[in-house]
Amino acid sequence: MTVDNENVRGLTDYESEELDEELEVLDEELLPPVNELKRFFRVFFRRKIVLVSFIVVVVAMLVAVFADFVAPFGPYEQNLHNVLAPPDSTYLLGTDALGRCLLSRIIYGSRVAFSAGISTVLVSAAVGTLIGLIAGYSKGIVQTVIMRLTDALMSFPPIILALLIASILRMGVTGVVLAIAITLFPGYIRLICGQVMSVKQNDYVVAAKVAGIKTTHILLRHVMPNCLSPLIVQMTMMMGVAIMAEAGLSFLGIGILPPTPAWGSLTFDGYRFLMTRPLLSIAPGLAIMILVFSFNMVGDGLRDALDPKLRGSLD
Repeated sequence: MTVDNENVRGLTDYESEELDEELEVLDEELLPPVNELKRFFRVFFRRKIVLVSFIVVVVAMLVAVFADFVAPFGPYEQNLHNVLAPPDSTYLLGTDALGRCLLSRIIYGSRVAFSAGISTVLVSAAVGTLIGLIAGYSKGIVQTVIMRLTDALMSFPPIILALLIASILRMGVTGVVLAIAITLFPGYIRLICGQVMSVKQNDYVVAAKVAGIKTTHILLRHVMPNCLSPLIVQMTMMMGVAIMAEAGLSFLGIGILPPTPAWGSLTFDGYRFLMTRPLLSIAPGLAIMILVFSFNMVGDGLRDALDPKLRGSLD
């Protein structure tokens, strides 16, 4: 809607502001209603690479859940008469040094990758979010101590810190999850702390403080919901990082140990036969690369769909 400038020349500044507000309200009423869910999916799946990555993640999760029905053989089933066999109609990716089906072990290894990745992300997100809420909402010495300790923890190379913690704990999957989670939650602390410091300046949070509402209620009811969008994106991105870290620890012999089929240990086992049977190492390595890349692309798509600034530029 346009307004003739000659008709508003005599208006005061106050009357002009009122007229602008009325025009904005009128324009909003004239605009068609926007379905936020449809807009989310439209922006999320706008790029084909994100759509393909999302399909890969969903298919990989289904394969992990229904591995008992998808895998042609059991993960520990041996055929000593067919050791280091090349791919054929029975063993699509061949067999390893103990006559076990490589394809079946990769399929069952997806369970380890998802279970370790999801557990790590949930633990690190829960701890990091809690500490980030406290650091962002607090003032003075509490915030300073938390953030300086976080900076000190982030100064260590993640893989070195994970190796150190995993070698000390030595509790199998639990030790790997805790070791990787400790290296990841400083990122959540910094993210949530920054979000809370921004959100707590809003009028509704200040009004809640003046009204005498408990701090716990303010954090959970008014502050935390405004931190969910970046938190979801961070968790999706960290899934790829957690899977890669678990595979790296397993490759180095500190993570998931044999005979449990983990992609990292499978890659290490096949490394000995790289010149004669390269598929033993390349196949699980490709599985790691594709799944990590897919999670990164899905997280990037979520960022585009959940960030109002990016979403507006893509509409």
